[in-house]
This record gives sequence, structure tokens and C-alpha cells, in this order.
Amino acid sequence: MKPDLSSIPLFEGLREEDLRALSDRAIVRSVPKNAIVITEGDATDSLYVILSGKVKVYLGDEAGKELLLDVLGPGKYFGEMVLDEGPRSASVVTLEPSHFAVLSRADFRGFLLRHPEIALHVITNLIRLARGLNENVKSLALLDVYGRVARMLNELAVEENGRLVIPERLTQREMANRVGASREMINRILRDLTIGGYIAVESGRITIRKTPPARW
Repeated sequence: MKPDLSSIPLFEGLREEDLRALSDRAIVRSVPKNAIVITEGDATDSLYVILSGKVKVYLGDEAGKELLLDVLGPGKYFGEMVLDEGPRSASVVTLEPSHFAVLSRADFRGFLLRHPEIALHVITNLIRLARGLNENVKSLALLDVYGRVARMLNELAVEENGRLVIPERLTQREMANRVGASREMINRILRDLTIGGYIAVESGRITIRKTPPARW
């Protein structure tokens, strides 16, 4: 089955024949929930475009601790570092059943050489990732745990029906992984923010009632 790449932002503006040629080379892969798609350190051989579902990108250590780098959904992609032929820089696991269009390194490299405007899009995304990593390192180094939680909530919040909400239903473990803290500490901070009237948690979804202070 050929993937439909017409709605993928990365390929926006491509002519129909170019999209068709790319789809002909892509392989559709279906992956169940909680399945590891790629593992940090593995050989890099392909780019993954998310057709449906959701994944998390993270770093792990031998003790099983994780640092969450990003959560990606339909239209996003990962594995673009395939271009340097080095090992995978992070691990990716599905958060729900997912479908991917998979492009080999050779096909992706050839495609970018023929379409420099898409190559610029990929470069811009890599710069965004690098800036995000710099901000994460700065946050871990300079802010206490509460400050990192407040920053995370503010960054994830979106306006919905006149309210600021966190669209993702993050578990306390997932939040702990994002900010480099323990689940117990996250539980305590969320409880204090709730008592203080800064947030409300309903059915696992967080609503921000007023901006949490930078420091508690």
C-alpha cells in the first residue's frame, strides 16, 4: 500500500508527480502501542514519517531512567539524522498504535538533493531540535525542580475555549521524565499548584487557571 504524503507539512508544495515518486519508494509500517521503533545507538538507515498515531522521543540510561525530548504526532517525522550515517541519537517508542511511511537513507538523500527547499525545511527542524536541547540543558542546570515544572506547563499550554489547557494527558511519570525529577516530586508540586489555585486536574487533563510563578 502506498502512503498518502500529500498532507505531510515536510512535503508541502511538491508537485503531484514528485509526491507520487516518493510514495512509490516509501514502505508503510504498522506498529502497536508501546513498541520500540528505533533504539539509541542503533545503526541509522531510514527516515520515519508519522501517518497516524503518536510517539515519544527520549534518551535513556542503563538504570532505566529517561529524559523525554519530544512527543510527535501525525505529519511529524524522526530519523532525519540518517543523513550523517552515524548511530541513532535517541530512542523512539509508540504511545498509541501508529503507522509510518519509511524512507531509506539513500532514497531520502537523493530526494533532498533534487529538492533543496525541502532540505532547508529539514535543516530548520534540526536547528529547532538543537535549540530545544540547549534550553533543556539550561533549565536542568539553572532551575530547581519546581521552576522546570512551571516552565514545562507554560510551554505545553494552548488556548481552548478561552482557557489554557495542556492537550496531552501526561502521567506524572512522563512529566518527571520531561524535567528530570522523581514522580513523587511531581506529585507534590502538582498538589501544591492545585491547592494554590494555579491549576486544576480533571480526568488526567491539566487546566491552568493562572500562570504559575517562576519560583515557589
